[in-house]
Amino acid sequence: MMDEMLKIEGLRISFGDFEALHGIDLSLPKGKLIGLIGPNGCGKSTMMKCISKINKGWTGRIIIDGEDIGPMRPMDVAHRVANVPAEAGQTFGMSVMDMVMLGRYPFVNRVWWESREDERKVREALKAFGLDHYRRKQVSLLSSGEKQRALIAKAYVQEPKVMLVDEPTSHLDMKYKLNVMEYLKRMSRGDMTVLVAEHDISLMARYCDLCIIMKKGQVVGYGDPKTVVTEELIRDVYEVDARIGLDADGEIYVLPKTAIGD
Repeated sequence: MMDEMLKIEGLRISFGDFEALHGIDLSLPKGKLIGLIGPNGCGKSTMMKCISKINKGWTGRIIIDGEDIGPMRPMDVAHRVANVPAEAGQTFGMSVMDMVMLGRYPFVNRVWWESREDERKVREALKAFGLDHYRRKQVSLLSSGEKQRALIAKAYVQEPKVMLVDEPTSHLDMKYKLNVMEYLKRMSRGDMTVLVAEHDISLMARYCDLCIIMKKGQVVGYGDPKTVVTEELIRDVYEVDARIGLDADGEIYVLPKTAIGD
């Protein structure tokens, strides 16, 4: 693909006797929001941790914008890949601006001292994500939706080629779910590839340009969500009978009906 950003070839990883990924092959384009869906334990988070080299010991090749990350140092990978976790974790009284500034760490040499350029980029990100008026506020005092936006802003100032987002809407109400997905959609409209692991299939189908469906460490579907997300696939992957349709605006929705088996 001429616009390929991320290529995965024969990706495998095992934990003891358990092989978590069974030879994943994928080619993801630039400038797209891509959903990664599948049941718990299917390998979504494991694959993303391999892409960012958090997981060690995998085999195969991961190529980002034409460069094999296999031999790269963690700091070199951080120039290309940013992670957005589902939770902010311990922030120890940290302000919003300080937390977002941590996203600039790949650009710091030896002693930490943020430059005027770092500060400019962070302020621009805070304004873009509607957080500038909270910049001196403690992260722990933010709402769940605001914390998620702050985590995305932190990854954004890292200036990655690939952004990996893990369950960004899991603790958010309806309004903030939509807000976060709008931000991610907007970010993917440059050269950045945004890969989002999420359980809300309707939300992924609504916002994502492409969807990857995983089951038991393998990719079982990849493409336009209106094509690959089918009632048969939901039954096979999730063991759930569901109805899939289009609303009045032509957007796909998934309505679970009954669980199959136990």
